[in-house]
Amino acid sequence: MKHTIYLLLLLTGFQSCKLTDNKADEETLPQTESKEVMKAIDKDENGCLASAGYIWSKLNKECVKLFTGIQLNPIDKPQNEDETLSAFIMFSEDANQVELFLPNATETYVLKRTAEGQSWVLDEWQLIPHKGYVLKQGDKPLFAGDDFIGKKVLGSDTEEK
Repeated sequence: MKHTIYLLLLLTGFQSCKLTDNKADEETLPQTESKEVMKAIDKDENGCLASAGYIWSKLNKECVKLFTGIQLNPIDKPQNEDETLSAFIMFSEDANQVELFLPNATETYVLKRTAEGQSWVLDEWQLIPHKGYVLKQGDKPLFAGDDFIGKKVLGSDTEEK
């Protein structure tokens, strides 16, 4: 009789574990679906993953990271460390075209130049090569930067003595 009771308790224990496992599987299923939906929402119409910092480049015809371009800081904040306030530029292979990525803008602009040493122009935008680059809208200079590609490191990683 004791063996039968132990056997019933043992089977009941296994059965209750099986029910808990099924419930756990059902609870994780919707979470998996929501993650897939999030991934789909995070991509733009060109398939660029915005949360990873990618944006579509008209010049390169691919997803690029902005900080791989040349950073131009606002004229009124030349030591700006907040990349969201900066404009970025990327050149075509022959350097006769430059793509302009403005802060908080959803569209990029492709500026062109007619000859080497000249400015790149599109409508009211003008990129002037002067001690690096100066970006003007009309007659007003808005952004400037050197020709250093990528994020600028301010300060030093070595101790001063």
